[in-house]
Amino acid sequence: MKRASAFAEGPLPLFARSSDDLDEAVPSPLPEGKLPSYIRDHRSRLRQRFREGGADALPDYELLELVLFRAIARQDVKPLARKLLEVFGDFNGVLSASTARLADVKGVGDAVVTEIKLVEAAAHRLARARVINRPVLSSWDALLTYCQTALAHQDIEHFRVLFLDRKNILIADEPQARGTVDHVPVYPREVVKRALELNASALILVHNHPSGDPTPSTEDINMTEQINRAASALDIVLHDHLVIGKSTQLSFRAEGLI
Repeated sequence: MKRASAFAEGPLPLFARSSDDLDEAVPSPLPEGKLPSYIRDHRSRLRQRFREGGADALPDYELLELVLFRAIARQDVKPLARKLLEVFGDFNGVLSASTARLADVKGVGDAVVTEIKLVEAAAHRLARARVINRPVLSSWDALLTYCQTALAHQDIEHFRVLFLDRKNILIADEPQARGTVDHVPVYPREVVKRALELNASALILVHNHPSGDPTPSTEDINMTEQINRAASALDIVLHDHLVIGKSTQLSFRAEGLI
């Protein structure tokens, strides 16, 4: 019988509208038809600043306004942008929030959710394109960015395996398990079996800690040792195990845990 071990976080240190075209609730309705000049001019100024200075020229709430413009055509979206940031913390948190959690925010309807998840999908595709089919060890910063983009703001633990060929080129990135807020079951035998199916020569393990603290637990360390032993027996190299937090990550290799 297979027995699953669990990746788990180590201890933390002490220390409304209903219709799509009226997604956002505002204090009073705006006139139907042509946009009021103050909203039209504000949108035009934001777009121009973005064109001229890029994302760095805008704070999070204004960048989020640009996303919401497409979903909400005839209303001031600034209150909703600020509300979303209040609930989810920052721009990345908004993009990564689940559909269910987004829908719980007053003023968010299907059109807003679609636009937000579309931007998130584009970000993931771009980050992935910078690492797939490339030598991973010489593109380490791009790999870390990809892992942060995909996992940093997930509200449950996800365990992924990056499979590499003999030239350390990333040939596959696959989810292996989903868990709860503080652990995810992992089967070392299944990880190694999949590596053999892909003819992979090396692995990088990746999982996230929804709390934001990437400190590995005893279970994390033990499971990594089990996978390392199983992989080594078949001449498969375990390069690293990355634990992704909200704004940083921990490398088992850098910490001397592999």
